[in-house]
Amino acid sequence: MKILVIGATGLVGGAAADALEAFGDEVLRASKSSELAVDLTEPESIQALFERIGSVDAVVSAVGSVPFKPLADLTADDYRSAYLGKVAAQLDVVRIGTPHLPDGGSITLTTGILAREPIRTGAAAAMANGALESFVISAAAELPRGLRINAVSPTVLTEATGYHSSFPGFVPVPAAEVGRAFVKSVHGVQTGQVFAL
Repeated sequence: MKILVIGATGLVGGAAADALEAFGDEVLRASKSSELAVDLTEPESIQALFERIGSVDAVVSAVGSVPFKPLADLTADDYRSAYLGKVAAQLDVVRIGTPHLPDGGSITLTTGILAREPIRTGAAAAMANGALESFVISAAAELPRGLRINAVSPTVLTEATGYHSSFPGFVPVPAAEVGRAFVKSVHGVQTGQVFAL
């Protein structure tokens, strides 16, 4: 299969791309800094990416920028930033990318454990992750042409040691295991699912 992985220079996106390549897929790696450059905060950039690469069998979006602050310090702009940086960016991938997928193709978004379990300073991230997960459940019922949509929702990654202190008592998951969840989403039959790790 030919698969577009957006956010492939990041830890999660890189793990997804590596796992899909190991499975035998042709992976197109896109990010802000790669040869296939895209800025998900600009719909025109997403459209240009899809026009450049043409049709793909599946799309993986592993992006999202959210502010981490104590609840009392979060401003309206912080919540808007979380929405635009993680939710709207990935929704635009779905909206713009859907016509470029064949019948039966798939889209996989990336959320995170904060949709289900809280940490200090994580309210904006929780809001964004929860919104995406609810969207996936609902969108699966309406996507045309047998298209599937799922989300991968990992906990803190083993390799992301700089974040471990923010997740006290959480059991980190290896990036390779997260990568395999993307393989399951892309090559499986499930739709409207959140693969939590």
